Amino acid sequence: MTANPANLLEKPSPPRGHGQRVLVVADDPGDSELLSTTLELAGYRVGTAGTGAEGLVRLTEHAFDLAVWDAVLLSHLTHPPHTPRAGSRPPHPPLLFLATCDSLHRLVPELGPGEKDYVTKPLRIAEVLARVDVLLRRRLPERRTVLPRYGDLVLDDAACRARRGPRPLDLTPAEYRLLRHLLVNAGCVLSKEQIGRHVWGDFRANEAIEKLVSRLRRKVDGDPGEPALIHTRRGFGYWLGGAG
Repeated sequence: MTANPANLLEKPSPPRGHGQRVLVVADDPGDSELLSTTLELAGYRVGTAGTGAEGLVRLTEHAFDLAVWDAVLLSHLTHPPHTPRAGSRPPHPPLLFLATCDSLHRLVPELGPGEKDYVTKPLRIAEVLARVDVLLRRRLPERRTVLPRYGDLVLDDAACRARRGPRPLDLTPAEYRLLRHLLVNAGCVLSKEQIGRHVWGDFRANEAIEKLVSRLRRKVDGDPGEPALIHTRRGFGYWLGGAG
């Protein structure tokens, strides 16, 4: 039986984050849980708020890169409780609204010039991730001036390359994604399940993850003159940081 050529084409991988901070503001606990879990698995750091007032407070107190905002809580954005201090960061990051089809007319004034977009309910996760990726990419020229690093370990996301001091690290795509995930969560122990879902997007056997970590460790910590950065917490997972 001849294989259908179309079946041989790989499906494009869903967009993935690199530790950007996303605030989810939704009054429906189900939507909030679905979005926060999905975004965390996709590589974002997520905060949540259950009311518009709470969401606005979190925006003014913390540096979020994007907010996913339920349109039913729109009044808090159009009538903020206070104006940010002079010289402080802008009141709103890019906004992705969650809307029902019959409420889109309320969003029209909000969707003028600026970093704003919307998705309709019921939510389609692939669409949410794609819209989040587009909104964040619009801010890349201003936000990618500093390369992510930990000590002498430096990553270049534009070229997908890494180096340890002057020594380049020849990493596979899976190794780079793992190293990026460990670096973004430096000091935090990541379980094998968390690593597998971030690197491959699904569950992988413990053996596959152990082999991947072992290969990455040989490349990152391969020079005996350098302190080890990748560590094992037996029974829990792996973490990146100083030996202490």
